[in-house]
Amino acid sequence: MTQKNHNASLFVLTILFFLWGFLTCMNDILIPYLKELFVLKYWQAMLIQFCFFGAYFIGSLVYFLVSLKRGDPINSIGYKNGIVIGLVVSGLGCFMFYPAAQFKVYGLFLSALFILGLGFTLLQIVANPYVSILGKPETASSRLNMSQAFNSLGTTIAPIFGGYLIYEFFFVEGSEGESTKVPYLIFGAIFMLLALVFRFVELPKFQNKDAIVKGMGALRFPNLSLGTIAIFTYVGAEVAIGSFLINFIGLEHIMGLDEAVGKNFLAYYWGGTMIGRFSGALSLSSLDKAKKHTLMAVLTVLSFALIYAISGVAFRTVMPYMAIIGLNFLVFLIGKSIPSRTLALFAMVSAGLVLFAITGLGSMAMWALIGVGIFNSIMWSNIFTIAIKGLGKYTSQGSSLLVMAILGAALVPLFQGILADTIGLQSSFVVPFVCYLYIVFYGFYSPKFGASEVE
Repeated sequence: MTQKNHNASLFVLTILFFLWGFLTCMNDILIPYLKELFVLKYWQAMLIQFCFFGAYFIGSLVYFLVSLKRGDPINSIGYKNGIVIGLVVSGLGCFMFYPAAQFKVYGLFLSALFILGLGFTLLQIVANPYVSILGKPETASSRLNMSQAFNSLGTTIAPIFGGYLIYEFFFVEGSEGESTKVPYLIFGAIFMLLALVFRFVELPKFQNKDAIVKGMGALRFPNLSLGTIAIFTYVGAEVAIGSFLINFIGLEHIMGLDEAVGKNFLAYYWGGTMIGRFSGALSLSSLDKAKKHTLMAVLTVLSFALIYAISGVAFRTVMPYMAIIGLNFLVFLIGKSIPSRTLALFAMVSAGLVLFAITGLGSMAMWALIGVGIFNSIMWSNIFTIAIKGLGKYTSQGSSLLVMAILGAALVPLFQGILADTIGLQSSFVVPFVCYLYIVFYGFYSPKFGASEVE
């Protein structure tokens, strides 16, 4: 198999990363929209994330149990068929938004999100390891960071474009819920079209030859057992902040902006993750230092220009964000391309920014919370590669457990929602603060089990 063919396959897979990033971030638009439509409490609105990411846990658990009894399902059906099935299920989830909006039933919206989450679960299980094997093993983390960067491109565009569709283009005064119909029908059609494309596109064939082992032996490895908790806390904190950000910006003592304006700032939160992932891919690549740093700077400038162009926010307003970008670049240099060290440092800064958002006021508190997105960037890929290092025959089992840990994105926002209804929204961000403290521990502790040199 030539490198050219691998590059073409990576390009095709990048489309998937972009799409599920886009649709995942659309949940952050749906939360304030459906909260107002159905007059929900915070914890009730967080059922959106609970159902969507709860599907990840249930889907990956079923996959894990089937693999123990019958062997790895992807080995049986193939990566390409796995992608096709995932796309079809995702499309069906999108189509369910039509009856949900037609009958104005919150439970139907949640059911649609659950089915959509099941489709994305299969895509995650297939695409992440597929990217890692499409090239040299030593640069797997770099490739995964790059693919995740395009996932973040989708999350960056979604608040602006998706918010425009729901709050403006398809919005009709007095027709509550109607504005979700056409956008999600379009998304469903795109998934079905892509399923046809992937059905006939030529993709390299790989087979996992590792034996599927019974029992929970993988959890004997501390890098995996502790890493599973790290994935849980990372995705939980990231999704919780994104879920509450528009409401946080709307607080009178923060910015007092309504949802239609607040969505524009959400692009900077998810766009920051894109900036950091591009930089992370280069930082962990095999390029020499001069080229790494030059390309990191260039891509950072270009990514910021894209976010600024689509957000419509005045330049003078985003000056604090530029300072956070500079801090991100500095921390990358201090991390010296060592995944465990970089992970710990990024988590430390994230915890500090969240603490500032909890105690601060006005635009500075807002930008502190938005800035966490930049430091979320490398957490998924770095935790994942550290966690599965040295698992050998337990690698497949370990990967399934890590995907199950996405359950954090279902439970952490829900718990924060309950806390927000009790002690107030701003104080409730103590939940992601504690999550990042755990990741600091995992990053600094990981060298003790020999994970510091993971590439």
